[in-house]
Amino acid sequence: MGRKARVDQGELARLVAQGWSNGELAAHFGVTESGVLQAKRAAGLSRPMSDHRAALPWKLSREHSQSGPATNLRNLSAVAQGRTVPKEKINTALRWAGRLAEQGLDIAYDPEDGFYEVAAGDSSHIAGVLAAARVVLGSEE
Repeated sequence: MGRKARVDQGELARLVAQGWSNGELAAHFGVTESGVLQAKRAAGLSRPMSDHRAALPWKLSREHSQSGPATNLRNLSAVAQGRTVPKEKINTALRWAGRLAEQGLDIAYDPEDGFYEVAAGDSSHIAGVLAAARVVLGSEE
């Protein structure tokens, strides 16, 4: 059994700063892309994972996790956390959430039936998620 390949953190940081892809780094260091990701985390070179719990506070069943509302909420949440989301995806999410907010509607979730629209109460979930995304988007313009 051979020795486990070692990733020099200093060299890793230098190559990441030069824009090397994970595939290029894996080939260079003789490890898998998963090994590169682990080394990046250990060296503090990876961004923390997005946390979408505020935008998706429900425990989604598997069949609803990739639905339109779930995807739109994740995209709005990602933007609010400073992540890059493709323009067409964020535009879709903004139109969807904007329509709901303008019509005084909110979103609710049932594990059996999925997402459904309800009248917005005093603190609309959709309005809050939309506002958080717009704060970041407004600062980019």
